[in-house]
Amino acid sequence: MIDPSAAPLPWPPGPLPTARLLLREPEARDRAGIVELFTSPEVGAYIGGARPREEFERQLPEVPRRRPGLLVVELDGAMIGVVTLDPHDSERLERRYPGGGARELGYLFLPHAWGRGYATEACTAALDWLAAARPGTPVALTTQSANTASLRLAERLGFTEVDRFEQYGARQWFGVRLSV
Repeated sequence: MIDPSAAPLPWPPGPLPTARLLLREPEARDRAGIVELFTSPEVGAYIGGARPREEFERQLPEVPRRRPGLLVVELDGAMIGVVTLDPHDSERLERRYPGGGARELGYLFLPHAWGRGYATEACTAALDWLAAARPGTPVALTTQSANTASLRLAERLGFTEVDRFEQYGARQWFGVRLSV
């Protein structure tokens, strides 16, 4: 197996098209969608609550920050969510895969985009890109145990449950997927 921490993750990956979506870096036109995403009570239900809109708008730059690991999910020219592949250094993952280099998959979608398979499509594209760019990289996913839709998505994406634990006042599910 290739040491996943041997080289920096090449970023950005360039636009990643799927059958219906485009994953890309954030742009100025995404600001309103990002505000809606992080201040939505429905979106915030399983991530510790929605951020206060006025405070979030004040803190968010006019051009949303580009950073390694963050991709906007676009449908028909409009932002509908985000997918992240952030470095993961938790003790849970380090015990299973010593040496670091793991990534954590995250995703948030606007409520009008729920239930249409967009999360599966976008996360699959991001994971496929990671598997090609960094073969052998383990990927972690954490979600609240009560978030049944997210648990179903984790299963569809090939994550295997490793642990359940209490954090942020709720029971959490932790799974791992090995890059192919």
